[in-house]
Amino acid sequence: MNTARSYLSIGEVLALLLEEFPDVTISKIRFLESQGLIDPERTASGYRKFSQAEVDRLKFILREQKENYLPLKVIRTRLEGDTSDGMLREDEITAPRGLRHIPAPRGQGHPAGLKKAAKVPEVGASSSVSKLKQKPNPSTSSFNRDEVIAAANITEKILAELERYGIVRANRIGATDIYDDADLQILQASSKFIELGIDARHLKAWRAAADNEVALFESRVVPLMRQRNPEARQQAVQMFSELVEQGAKLRAALIAAQARDHIENR
Repeated sequence: MNTARSYLSIGEVLALLLEEFPDVTISKIRFLESQGLIDPERTASGYRKFSQAEVDRLKFILREQKENYLPLKVIRTRLEGDTSDGMLREDEITAPRGLRHIPAPRGQGHPAGLKKAAKVPEVGASSSVSKLKQKPNPSTSSFNRDEVIAAANITEKILAELERYGIVRANRIGATDIYDDADLQILQASSKFIELGIDARHLKAWRAAADNEVALFESRVVPLMRQRNPEARQQAVQMFSELVEQGAKLRAALIAAQARDHIENR
């Protein structure tokens, strides 16, 4: 029996948004979070927990981008600032169109910006959101900044440098930076590269390649995610996992093929 709960996983949020925003991806949602426009809660293991208010806020952001082509700076102002004075901002060309964009009363932001003002409504079995099941990783651990430095056997300077170049990105919960097993593996591998004389700034190529690869996989599964059939969405999750696995195999094989002429036969 399904137990009612007041939050959604990032996969369920994606499934909910795709009908209205067919181009949205998990990477897009994460980007908006990295820009501070949304702030989903986290489980003890670091998984995102989206409240209904957070979903409403996300929808508002995506509509402003889609319908009014507003930059994120202006959207942030509309969410959290007073936009009722009728004055055009420095970076605001035209006022938003449509009934949903009528300014809020003076001194208030858009209702989506007041996500923590009221209790979050529960999302249970009767929700229109398809229950896109995601298997949690039982081995996932979480580390604070000091713990991940110790576990990776690196210095604070190395961690700061890797974060500067976007090689690893902490999840901020309150005032605490949280890292998981994947982050730890990135730090361990990166520190080995640094020991071998490859600077952190050069590792940006690996990060960019990974981002591009994931974006390609997302484009493959999005058509399945658009369907209302829960089985199709579950198939999309499974397909994405298979794509990741095959991507790792192909990457390793390509590197081995390129490197074979440089390695002595023994």
